[in-house]
Amino acid sequence: MSEHIEQKQTLDEKFVGRLEKYVKDEDRAALAHLRRGLGKDAWTATEMFPYVAGWTANLSRRDENAYFLVASLVGLYPTYSWKPTEKIKFNNLGKSLSFLSEDSGSIEKRFTALLNADDEDLSEHLRQIVSLLKSKEAPINWHQLLRDIKNWSHENRFVQRSWAKGFWGNLEENKEHKEGEEKQI
Repeated sequence: MSEHIEQKQTLDEKFVGRLEKYVKDEDRAALAHLRRGLGKDAWTATEMFPYVAGWTANLSRRDENAYFLVASLVGLYPTYSWKPTEKIKFNNLGKSLSFLSEDSGSIEKRFTALLNADDEDLSEHLRQIVSLLKSKEAPINWHQLLRDIKNWSHENRFVQRSWAKGFWGNLEENKEHKEGEEKQI
């Protein structure tokens, strides 16, 4: 069983790596095709097939949907994955949004709506959140987002708990991160 999980994680990493290669190569055609999948069901976004379908052999329907969703979101916001650091405890979408929390009270409302989203509504909420993160050039960890989407409906809601901890967690951590970025500039 654990061997199968390792293979899936490796496939996930390779898939996100491939998406990031489109970003690195500034492959505007590929990114445009991926972006056209926004708001569509996985297997109705035919423009995405050449970039995603080959990666989904042997995956469950839920995992296929996660691959298509993340690919479309990378098309929307073509950026590299935010890599974990020693100072940042959480490296998930909640943490990404926490860097914007000072900007608007509506961010918290959107984030709360996202945490309450079911599988059916998740795609639309993520599209809005990723658009917001793009507008502020905030980091996203695509590897973690793919894992989290695949586990969104777990009965323990560990993804939602982790995102909440990342968003509302240690505010000092955010200050230190922002100050460190300002020093680098």
